[in-house]
Amino acid sequence: MGQGIGQIDAMIREEKRLTAVESQTEAWAEGLSAGIEPEIIAEAALTTAFAELLRSCSEEAALTLLDVMREKVIGGDFDVNPYHH
Repeated sequence: MGQGIGQIDAMIREEKRLTAVESQTEAWAEGLSAGIEPEIIAEAALTTAFAELLRSCSEEAALTLLDVMREKVIGGDFDVNPYHH
């Protein structure tokens, strides 16, 4: 049987997410090769992301994303050494 619309939408969203991650990874590498410190790149990326989210969505969407990301940081989702908690 074919895939449902929900499954297709999920696949499209995941493909978009992967493309966005690839673009961000390339931009990060370019910044590092230009001698920009990781903290400055991160602040610029977050500032741009939240400004665009506020422009296109809402303050609530931006705050929700901030809460989700905070929980991911606390949960160790970005830990480079996941076995070192």
